[in-house]
Amino acid sequence: MSSSLHVDWCSTEAAAYAVRRWHYTGDLPGGKLARLGVWEDGAFIGAVVFGNGATPMIGRPFGLGPDEVCELVRVALGPHRCEVSQVLAISTRMLHRAMPGLHLVVSFADTAQGHDGGIYRGAGWIYLGASRYHIYVVCGRPVHPRTLHSRYGIGGQSIEWLHEHVDAGAMRVRTPPKHKYALALDIETRLRLEAMRRPYPPARAGGVGAGTDDYQSPGDGAKPIPALETGTATPGRRRREASDAHPDMP
Repeated sequence: MSSSLHVDWCSTEAAAYAVRRWHYTGDLPGGKLARLGVWEDGAFIGAVVFGNGATPMIGRPFGLGPDEVCELVRVALGPHRCEVSQVLAISTRMLHRAMPGLHLVVSFADTAQGHDGGIYRGAGWIYLGASRYHIYVVCGRPVHPRTLHSRYGIGGQSIEWLHEHVDAGAMRVRTPPKHKYALALDIETRLRLEAMRRPYPPARAGGVGAGTDDYQSPGDGAKPIPALETGTATPGRRRREASDAHPDMP
């Protein structure tokens, strides 16, 4: 069944609502973000969020600086009929128009969540292989190193500092592999990526092999602005009500 799809810049509150309700992490990452809301048939169904990435060295493998690369950090969608690949295509086009200095978007599919990145394969992203990373467990909750740096400064990524100042039981944990995907925003970068392309991983059994396209059952979350929740606002009104909607990434 066809649906009317609309993607527009949205507020932090709307993006946080979507992530709390429909993404397995339950929260927005730290750092500067660019946020796009997604509406289907006038109803708010989620958000797509871009950030600076897990490390300032994110562009190094591609010969790009930190301001030339960003990471797709959240795709948080509730029940929907539209193709996630279409949502990603519109979102990345809007991001590039707003930030013409960007050349590349990267994202990761977490195998610990059963994801293999089918949404990126469907959207034509290039697969770059699997990598292992680490996270911290602080006060009983998993926390990304970048979030700790945002909260506590450089000391936040030292397990010794965390033991002394935050949580004596904090742990540094190596994660299961994550599949890495990238989307070039210009021809020159695309040619560079093609030389790094690897075969797509096998799709998971019983599905198309989604990355972050699985949605969680509705749960508690901060309420978005009423126009987002009810889906009654026109696109122009949505822009006015989401006054902080424009991307604040450098």
